[in-house]
Amino acid sequence: MISASSGRPVTKSQLAYETIKARILDGSYGPGYRLVLDQIGRELEVSAVPVREALRRLEAEELIEFERNVGARVTAIDPVAYQYAMQTVAIVEGAATGLAAPLLTPDALARARALNDRMRRSLAEFDPLAFTALNAEFHEVLFGACPNPNLVDLVQRCWTRLAAVRDSTFASAPGRAPESVEEHDRLLALIESGAGPDEVERFAREHRLATLEAYLARTR
Repeated sequence: MISASSGRPVTKSQLAYETIKARILDGSYGPGYRLVLDQIGRELEVSAVPVREALRRLEAEELIEFERNVGARVTAIDPVAYQYAMQTVAIVEGAATGLAAPLLTPDALARARALNDRMRRSLAEFDPLAFTALNAEFHEVLFGACPNPNLVDLVQRCWTRLAAVRDSTFASAPGRAPESVEEHDRLLALIESGAGPDEVERFAREHRLATLEAYLARTR
């Protein structure tokens, strides 16, 4: 059996875990979605046991929760938890982006710019989930060059936590999308100008916090 993410052989439990987690993170299983063991087991051609093991792992990551007499559901959106998660992402991703800035190659910057151009073109026929996926890919190009692997791992863990408490921010605050694209342009220009890590970190952090403010303003 082959892992969906690594290409390596994995257990049935790992397959179930990776499949369910991917569907939660891409929005296929939205907040409140009920996860039926037998149904998932039939789809993946495994018994209920590995599915149950996978759900326990996802519960530990706070991506799902068990409700008495109902079973497993994808964790509902919690505005307060979202606020805390976004504040954390702003801090750690900003720091990682600042450290990565001097190490970003022309190819990496060109890749980030191409992703942002795709985001700009997508505004005409706006799909919040697709836009969010491109946004994540854009930021991963930038902070991925961070020389501190612990910080990169922390950013990715924060992203997972963020996915557990919200749907696409841009679905709730679509007006934020064009502003985000413009800020990406400014962030890339700042990095290309040779700005110091502290300046890049500050801009990247404020960029994330601006998205949080847009979400809070829309949902108050």
